Amino acid sequence: MGGGQYSIERENSDKNLDLTRIKPYGDTMNDGKVQLSFTLPIEHDEKAIETAKELAVKMGIKDPEVTYHTTLDKGFTYFVVYGKSIHTIDYTKIKVETVEVDVMSIEDINNYIKEKIRRKLVILGASTGSDAHTVGIDAIINMKGFAGHYGLEHYEMIEAFNLGSQVTNEEFVKRGIELNADVLLVSQTVTQKDIHVKNLTQLVDLLEAEGIRDKIILVCGGARVSNELAKELGYDAGFGPSTYAEIVASFFVKEFVRRKKLD
Repeated sequence: MGGGQYSIERENSDKNLDLTRIKPYGDTMNDGKVQLSFTLPIEHDEKAIETAKELAVKMGIKDPEVTYHTTLDKGFTYFVVYGKSIHTIDYTKIKVETVEVDVMSIEDINNYIKEKIRRKLVILGASTGSDAHTVGIDAIINMKGFAGHYGLEHYEMIEAFNLGSQVTNEEFVKRGIELNADVLLVSQTVTQKDIHVKNLTQLVDLLEAEGIRDKIILVCGGARVSNELAKELGYDAGFGPSTYAEIVASFFVKEFVRRKKLD
């Protein structure tokens, strides 16, 4: 009975792709299949499982199944729920502000700096505030880079300094002034309670207080960072996951030249 009903459901499902009514994809087009996880501050029992199901229904999940549940601590239960989303999205109306840049190779970037700037660019990077994670900033700056993409230390015409993690904004600005940095790169991984927004905002305020904000190209990056957010906070650009050194470098060398022409 169950198998026959499943076959009928698959036959009756709309298999055509409609970009104005996008739904999650599981086994077949438009089946809406999703898996989500969450924690509720309640005891782990049968009532908790039913609560998770009802919550999933209110989220727009049809026929939810709690496929996994366990106690995290006294009064806290973790759930994994499987079901079908009833909601759709008009993909054609989604607008995202991204960094528009033609990515150059390391050789092209070095030649571009030699021809257009005629001196090495000084780059200073760090994971600022309480952020102790250096994976992101290391991938962009350190010589070996990440996933076969060399970091900025590998570039002949870039003098890169990596200050590491938990660098206060005050120290970051101070070092930027001492090194006469052209570009400041900020990595933010810790984002609980929007701490990254507060930290990024404070850095802009400090640079403005020192009167050097307009003299420096300011870039931030991280898992929860978008170009739109970065621009809102007063940065020149923001980069998310899967960003490599050549992408960031292509942006800031061209931005440097653009500003130079405007002076």
